Amino acid sequence: MAKKKVHTTAPKQETAVLVAIITQLQDEAEVEEYLDELAFLSETAGVKPVRRFTQKMNTPEPGTFIGKGKLEEVKEYVQENKVDYIIFDDDLSPSQLRNLERAMKVRIYDRSLLILEIFQQRARTSHARTQVELARYQYLLPRLTRMWTHLERQRGGTGTRGGAGEKEIETDRRIIRNKITRLKKQLEEIDKQMATQRKSRGQLVRVALVGYTNVGKSTIMNLISKSEVFAENKLFATLDTTVRKVVLGNLPFLMSDTVGFIRKLPHQLVESFKSTLDEVREADILLHVIDISHPDFEDHMNVVNQTLEEIGAGDKPTILVFNKIDSYQPKEREEWDLEPITEKQMSLEELKKTWMAKLGNDFIFISALNKDNIEEFREMLYEKVKEIHVGRYPYDNLLY
Repeated sequence: MAKKKVHTTAPKQETAVLVAIITQLQDEAEVEEYLDELAFLSETAGVKPVRRFTQKMNTPEPGTFIGKGKLEEVKEYVQENKVDYIIFDDDLSPSQLRNLERAMKVRIYDRSLLILEIFQQRARTSHARTQVELARYQYLLPRLTRMWTHLERQRGGTGTRGGAGEKEIETDRRIIRNKITRLKKQLEEIDKQMATQRKSRGQLVRVALVGYTNVGKSTIMNLISKSEVFAENKLFATLDTTVRKVVLGNLPFLMSDTVGFIRKLPHQLVESFKSTLDEVREADILLHVIDISHPDFEDHMNVVNQTLEEIGAGDKPTILVFNKIDSYQPKEREEWDLEPITEKQMSLEELKKTWMAKLGNDFIFISALNKDNIEEFREMLYEKVKEIHVGRYPYDNLLY
C-alpha cells in the first residue's frame, strides 16, 4: 500500500530590502561595509535581506530620506517581490517614517528600531526586558503612525479611555507616556538593587569585558571563569551583565561580561542600560576584545572607545585582546600592485610592528575558539590584577 504524502507548510521567511545613501561623510566602500552589518542585523532579527539600494546624495531628502526616483524604484521592487520590510541604515525622522509608510504600504524600519527589535527578542531577564521596553517606547512615542497597530490589543483594561472626539493616536501617545513613567520607576528600583549588589561584593578587583558586538567576549568569559555563559555567533548574544568570581593562581577577582557596542547605538538604549554599563564604569580593568579577523576592526575599536568616553570609562587601565586569529586572512595583494602595502594586506606579525608597537605590553593576540595563547593571556591578566590587588591589600604581598 502506497504511503500517503504528508504536506507540511513551513512558515514563510520574512524578507527585507536594505537602503542607504552615499554622501561626502560616508563613501561607497563605507556604505557597503555598513550594509553588510545591517544585513547581519537583519538576519539576527530573523529577516532575510534580499536586495540593497543605495543613492548618492549630499544630504538626505527631508520628506522621504531618499529621492523620488529611488523611492519609486524601491517601491516597484517591494511590490513585485512581496517584500515584508524596508530597512534604512540611518535613523529616520518621525515625518520621514510617516511619509515612507504611506508611500510604500509596508513596515519601515530604521537602524535604531532594528537594533531595538533584536534587543527585545534577546532580553531574557526581567531587568533586560524592562530596559529594552523603556527604550522602545521612548523611540516609538514621537513616531506613531496608523501602521503602528501593536497597541490595539493593549488598550483594553488600561483605564485610559479618551473622550468621544479624541484621536486614536493621541490615546496611544497617552498610553505610551504612562508606560514610560511606570518603566522608569521600575528601573530606578532595579538600579538601586544592583548598586547594593555591587557594594556587597567588597573590594575585590573588578575586570570588565568590553568590545564590539560578536567579537567573542562571552567565549573568553567562559574560558577564564570556567563557567557557562551563553555565547552565539550572532549580534547581541549577551544583553544581561554576567558577573563571576574568578581565581587565577591564588588571586581572586570579579569578571563581568557586558552588552556589545555597535555603530549608531540608539541613545535610548545607552540611557536605558545605564545600570548595566555601571559595571564598566566601576571596573578596575577593561579587557577590550577585538575581532582581528574583521576587515573593519579598527573602526570597531574607535566605536567602542567613543562609547567608553561617553559613559565616563575612557581612562581605565585596558588590555587590548585581539581575538579570532584563527580566522585572520590578510587581503590578497596583486603582483602588479605598486601601491604601498596597506594594513589589510599585512600578516599578524607585520601588524604588530605598526601602531600596535606603541601599546607596550598591554595587548595580546589569541584565539578563544582554538585556545591559542590563552595561558599567556591568563598570565598577563594575573599580573594586571595583582598590581591593583597588592595596592589595595598591601598585607597580602607575601602571598604572591
